Parts: sequence; structure tokens; C-alpha cells
Amino acid sequence: MLTNRNYQSHRKKITVACAIFALILAGLFARLVYLMVWRADYYAQKATQLHERERSIKAARGRILDRNGVVLADNRTVCTISVIHNQIQDAGQVTEVLCRELGLSEEYVSKRVEKVSSIERVKSNVDKEVGDRIREYGLAGVKVDEDYKRYYPFGDLGSKVLGFTGADNQGIIGLEVVYEDFLQGQPGNILTVTDAKGIEVEEQGERRQEPVKGRDLRITMDRNIQSYAAQLARQVMLAKEAQRVSILVMDPRNGEVLAMVDVPEFDLNDPYGLPEQTSYAAQEEYQNLLNAMWRNGCINDTYEPGSTFKIITAAAGLEEGVVTPRSTFHCPGYILVGDRRIRCHKVAGHGAQDFVHGTMNSCNPVFITVGLRLGVENYYRYFEKFGLKKKTGIDLPGEAATIMHRMEDMGEVELATVSFGQSFQITPIQLLTTAASIINGGKRVTPHFGMEVLGNEEQGAEVLSYPIEDGIVSEETSQTLRGILELVVSEGTGKNGKVEGFSIGGKTATSQTLPRGSGRYIASFLGFAPADDPQVIALAVIHDPQGVYYGGQVAAPVIRQLFENILPYLGITKEEADKGQDE
Repeated sequence: MLTNRNYQSHRKKITVACAIFALILAGLFARLVYLMVWRADYYAQKATQLHERERSIKAARGRILDRNGVVLADNRTVCTISVIHNQIQDAGQVTEVLCRELGLSEEYVSKRVEKVSSIERVKSNVDKEVGDRIREYGLAGVKVDEDYKRYYPFGDLGSKVLGFTGADNQGIIGLEVVYEDFLQGQPGNILTVTDAKGIEVEEQGERRQEPVKGRDLRITMDRNIQSYAAQLARQVMLAKEAQRVSILVMDPRNGEVLAMVDVPEFDLNDPYGLPEQTSYAAQEEYQNLLNAMWRNGCINDTYEPGSTFKIITAAAGLEEGVVTPRSTFHCPGYILVGDRRIRCHKVAGHGAQDFVHGTMNSCNPVFITVGLRLGVENYYRYFEKFGLKKKTGIDLPGEAATIMHRMEDMGEVELATVSFGQSFQITPIQLLTTAASIINGGKRVTPHFGMEVLGNEEQGAEVLSYPIEDGIVSEETSQTLRGILELVVSEGTGKNGKVEGFSIGGKTATSQTLPRGSGRYIASFLGFAPADDPQVIALAVIHDPQGVYYGGQVAAPVIRQLFENILPYLGITKEEADKGQDE
């Protein structure tokens, strides 16, 4: 028998246990109410997600338009073919149909058909006609979703500028990758409801979240000028059996690039296809060949500019006052610098001449003398002031930097060779930009292609802007140099760049490809028009021409032909040019 004390203790324990149990029930009830009321939407969404399958819908990529609205990069409707294992009723038939229609191996398709996953992609970027045929079979578990593939209407035109996209429509090189954030858009998705076995519940249908199209990009390139420049580059490459030809055309007033050609180019609609008869032994070698094919020599590669760089030496000398147009020099065919004899291209020498004629003759001793008068520190200061020690900032990936001696390593010999464009390297875009900044009145422009990002249903249009730095040289120096460079074309080494009825300024160059003595040369010509008020500037660089290789004979005619066609097209008339000459 329980004593009274034991009874009371036992009763107390029962009471405590009941209280605890009641608290637990109350807690569970509160939790249930919380989950059913306050968290109902969350768990309903989770439950729905367990029974929903999601398929992505690519957004249409924004187009790339030239300055006049011509479409350079567009989209084509294609299909993505996928399979859902749990929904397939006849695996054999699915495999057979997809192998036949998609041109894939049985082994490849079987692996995807048999793989247990929520959804397995078999092939993307399938032609719409093929996708429509597959859809007509009505195969359970086979999904045909329409999306977009990049399409370039003009094939290889501007290939190294525009760039291309990958399998997922993302930018790989060129403007496609630089302006990815504007062009890519926002993908959508398709949601379908399935039962516990993963079988689609047909009566539930599909829910779609529509994609948002990317924004169009209007660029400064002119399709007509780009096309004609490419034609000229291919012609001279074939005629001179050259290794590579680059042509750049820019508005020197604002840095807008009208054309950038670097042949050989490649087909943007088949960017992974190497030229015919190209062989390779391994995947790494194949990738290296692709990288070389995609490489844009106008911005990714440096070279010794040779005599076109005398424009920069002349500008520094005139600005610093160590030379005037009337300064006199004597050229015996060489100049002694320390223990080095540096030759002029004219072995017999030019004799007595002033600075204007020294420039017209492209006389090395004249420019070496100007460089030595400036001195290492002053020359280096102008090198930096003109922007040559920094990149141009062009809106293309992979721009190379100038390769230049450190100031502390420059002696008189190094200064002498730099003064006429040797012993250092720059990119073609850097040379063109610096020359433009000197002849435009002294404004350092930023070369660029991006002009305007057009609006879509979510965002408005956006005009793009780029830095301009004033005070590179004085207007007086710029005007003087324009006049001298006009004489280079009308009476000097650049005669083959002359265009009848127009005032053209310019400078020729012939530089040797390293290593010295290789017998390989680079011929180039830089020209601008009208000479008194430049509205267009262009550079042609021809790598390793066979036979005659002098810039005045090989490269100057290329710019002449270019200007003969594009100056009237740009609205630069002969009357305006003649008026400038009279003044």
C-alpha cells in the first residue's frame, strides 16, 4: 500500500507529466498553425517545385548595328532537343529518331535517353526545320524548345571586331564579349507539372516566364567602308603574297573607328572551322591555331612602326622648340651616335636640307638629330604626354601595351633609334590614335566602336561616351605638322598616296621584322584628309610583302584607293579640299 507521502509524490509526478504533455501538444498545435497559416505559401511553393520541371528559354540576343543601322549581328530561331527519362515510353524509338534526325551516334543518344535525371539536353542550335520534324513524331519524353542562335549576315566582315558567341549564346571575343551585359538579355523558362513518378500531367499544361530580349548595340563601324577596306586588304595580300594586312580607318576628331580590318579574317558563322588544308596533331595545337586565327593584329600585336613614328618625334621637337620648319641639317648618308654609324635609307645622303624637306625625304639623320636635341628625359616626357606609355582604352579585349625602353636604360643610341621608329614596339591602333591626337589640334581621343545602346521593353536608350584629353600639343604645332605632312604626300616620299583633287597628309614607313637580317619587312602608310582640317585618318600595315616592300610603293597606294572611294562617300568634296589648299 502507498503511504500518504508516496501517494502525494506519485500524484505530483503525474501532474507534471500531464503539464509537460499539454505543453508539447500546445507547441505542436502552435507549430501546425504556424506552418499552415503563416508558412502556407512557402510550403505550397516547395510542394509545387517537387512536381515541376523547369526548362530554360534563351533570350534573343541584342543585335549589333553599324552606324547607319545595317544589321551586322542578328539572331536565327533554332531548337534545343532534350529528353526526360521518366516520361519516355519507347526508348528504342526515341533513340532511333534522334539519331536519324540529328545525325548523332547511337551510343551518344542512348546515354542521354537512359540517364535518370530531371532533364537531359541532347543537342542545341538545331535548325528549326529539324526541330519541327522531331516535334511531329509526338514522342513522349522528348522536348523541343525554340531558342536563338547568333547569325552574322556578312560572314567574315569585321570578324575580329564583332567577335562571336558560344553554345549558350554568350560572347566569346570582340564586341560580343565587351558589351555582353547589354546584349545578353534575360532568359525565361517553361514549367511543367509532373506526378510522383515524374510523368507530365498533361491537363496541368505549361507555365511560361517569357525571356527579355537583349538591347541592340549601334557601333561606329560603317559597313561600306569596312567592306571596301577588307577588299583592298585581300587584294594587296594576294598580289604581294603578304603574311597579313591591317587597315584602320578612324575619325580623328572623336576616335570613332569606321573600319578595322586584319586579314585573313574568319567566318563568324563557322568560327571553329580552320582554313582548308590546315593540319594539327593534338587538341592543344588545334586551340592554338584557333587563337591565332581569332587574333586581331590591330590591337593584340605590337610591331616596330618605323618612319610613320617620325610624326611623333617631329611633334615633340616642334612643341619643345628644338626645331622649326626652317631649321637646317646636313645628311651625308649616315650619322655617328657614340660609337655607332646609323645609316640613312639614301646611302648617298640628302645633303643640305631644312626640316620640312628632311621630313619629305624621311631622312633618318634629321630625326635622330631632333631626338638628340630633345634628350632622353624630354623625349621620354613627350612619349608619356602623348599617351604612348598607356593603352588607348579601345573597347575591344586584349589590347597590347607599348614595349619601350625604361628611361634609365636609354642612352644616346637607344634615343637615336627610337627617334626614327626602331628598337621599340607599339600596336597599330596606338600609332593611329597618337597621330590623330597630334593632327586634330592636340586632343587625345579614345578610339572606340560603341556608339549607342538602344532600349528594350525594360530599359531606355543610352548614348556611350569616351574620354578626350586636351593639350597633347598646341594648335600651332598641330597646324605646322599638318602642313609638312601634306607636302610629304604632294611632293615627298608619300606621292603614291596622293588623291587627285584632295589635300592629303601622311607618312610612309618601311621597317624590318625582327630579328634583323631576316629579310622580312613591314610596309606601312598613315594618311589623313583633308590635310588642313582632318576628318578621316587611315593606316595600312602590310606584313612581309614579297618583292618590292617599301611603304611608299606598297602601302601608300592602298590608302590612296581607299580615300578615292570613301572621301566622296563621307561627304568630303574636292571643292572643300581645294579651298583648304588655297588658304
